[in-house]
Amino acid sequence: MAKIDAFFRLMNAQGASDLHMSAGTAPSLRINGDLEPIKFKELTNEELFEMLAEIAPERKLKEFLESGDVDFAYELPGLGRYRSNYFRQQNGVGAVFRQIPSKIMTIEQLGLPPIARRFAMADKGLVLVTGATGSGKSTTLAAIVDYANKTRRDHIITIEDPVEFRHQRINCIVNHREVGLHTKAFSTALRGALREDPDIIMVGEMRDLETIQLALEAAATGHLVFGTLHTPSAMKTVDRIIDVFPTDAQEQVRTTLSESLKGVIAQTLFKRIDGGGRVAALEVMVNTPAVGNLIREGKTHQLINALQTGRKIGMQTMDDAIFELVSKRKIAPEEAFERSHDKARFLEFLPSIPEEYKELVESLKKTQPTRVGAALEKSGAGSSTTTATRPTSSSTSAVRRPLGGAPQQ
Repeated sequence: MAKIDAFFRLMNAQGASDLHMSAGTAPSLRINGDLEPIKFKELTNEELFEMLAEIAPERKLKEFLESGDVDFAYELPGLGRYRSNYFRQQNGVGAVFRQIPSKIMTIEQLGLPPIARRFAMADKGLVLVTGATGSGKSTTLAAIVDYANKTRRDHIITIEDPVEFRHQRINCIVNHREVGLHTKAFSTALRGALREDPDIIMVGEMRDLETIQLALEAAATGHLVFGTLHTPSAMKTVDRIIDVFPTDAQEQVRTTLSESLKGVIAQTLFKRIDGGGRVAALEVMVNTPAVGNLIREGKTHQLINALQTGRKIGMQTMDDAIFELVSKRKIAPEEAFERSHDKARFLEFLPSIPEEYKELVESLKKTQPTRVGAALEKSGAGSSTTTATRPTSSSTSAVRRPLGGAPQQ
């Protein structure tokens, strides 16, 4: 057993999503979104490098020594798989390991909206799942691909760095390709995929102009393409795709995107107030004729209006999703208020106004007096003299305490 494996066992026992290790500090685990220190000594650069070198494939270790960064997947039989990233930092080496769930969760288990099934069954087009790092994009995309695998009879090609979820053949032929192991780059694999009789192509990350351009071409020529971007909303996703191209090409890209885009799911994670982990809020955009016209005409700032009026066909804004979660008492009102766009809409849920938002609320009273007044009256926060403090998840405390049960030193 590798020395570092004891930390993975602790990670699993604590239900952590990530393990952070850096020379000069003690390791930490991310649990329900918060980093918690492990009760363990500070690791020297030599100690940590020895641990990391022990589990890295030879070619990946060589790449790390040459470039200072490397990604790969590490598997511990009987325990799990981990997406691994090594890097250099001021005190020496560092690494972050993210647990890859061993079982692919279904659309039903994740509570994804019905539109996810429609996206999985589309005959062609581009479907994007977006959000910040760690927002669950890969998990959502895996569930959609899994649904396609169970209900279609097609050829699915996935291109990832590294391969995360392993889809076994059910009704579809599935070929996984890992960048750096099976192919040089996302763009190289995507170009090759077009000659491999694909029906569905899943691109783990659309990082650069060439990859995005090839994905658009694939979607426009009769393939169903799934991809991810690190954008927080449907509107910014459209802008990101267009802005990556030179100015003189953007008009044509708008036209292509307006015709080939099927939809966007943008997601972010919130802490559950019952301490049961985190829950996703999803913004959903479906490409309708109205949406396509706005994209083609460069009026992406008006897409929010299309989302607000498209609920009957499965669209919803991020605020709609957050509102549903806080209404069902799944997330804290304070976090909902903090991360929403339309703050006045969420005032009714606040038992009192957090000190740092009192000035903002006073400003809202001036611009939306009737609406804000009604919300404050409903919540009782307007007459509250108590200063609110940020709530903490029941799984964490305001004072950080090192996790016990760490590997023996």
